[in-house]
Amino acid sequence: MPTPEATSDVAALSYEQARDELVRVVSELEQGNANLEQSLQLWERGEALARRCEEWLIGAKARLDAARQGQADE
Repeated sequence: MPTPEATSDVAALSYEQARDELVRVVSELEQGNANLEQSLQLWERGEALARRCEEWLIGAKARLDAARQGQADE
């Protein structure tokens, strides 16, 4: 379960903000310079950011589907 510190502000991020920070987190993890605790915190933050991106994408898909359905109904 992610710590509150890892996810506290994620819900307020736009898709682009969450995506950009996720790229940064992944890059930092790939470098391998963090100690175990820092790596765990980065991982938790990355998981929260990935979920936020997915929420945005699901919402965008729902909006597109609704627009398509509206056009088909006309």
